[in-house]
Amino acid sequence: MSSPEAVIECWLRHGPEAWFSRNEALDAEIEADYADLHFQASRCALSHWEETPTGTLALLLLLDQFPRNLFRGSGHSYATDPLARTTARLALAKGFDKKVEPILRPFFYLPFEHSEDIEDQRYSVSLFEKHRDETGDAETLKWAVVHLDLIERFGRFPHRNAALGRETTAEEQAYLDNDGFKG
Repeated sequence: MSSPEAVIECWLRHGPEAWFSRNEALDAEIEADYADLHFQASRCALSHWEETPTGTLALLLLLDQFPRNLFRGSGHSYATDPLARTTARLALAKGFDKKVEPILRPFFYLPFEHSEDIEDQRYSVSLFEKHRDETGDAETLKWAVVHLDLIERFGRFPHRNAALGRETTAEEQAYLDNDGFKG
């Protein structure tokens, strides 16, 4: 069985350039080495990892980030988002986000940014504002605001419609056709 440290080491080794774009090497490594751990996390079989900041960070990666690599373009990409938000809420209540390297803190906040609930979006922006104030990282706040704006405008993320089998409205299609955010 892999450890929380191994999950985080994999993520750090690939770095920010791979985290938020399509990266075949990262996708392949996650599929080969961490798919089973993702499924274990989705069944709450790794809940003992929630006892430490490192373990919780690894769980958040397995529940919120790795599915986006494993199931790219599929509704399965979002299936564990609610569990990731629950895990993140518990972690934030314990102050675990402050006990990891600043570059990794956003992974405690991204489950809220990935939510289609307006209150989660507002919470995300507030978390990223504090993160910017503490670390100087304005880039992650910029993307939190982009996500909030989409939920305020459409009530959902239009780029998820096809994967989730939802009808796309004319307004959403116009947005997507004009180089709107694609996730």
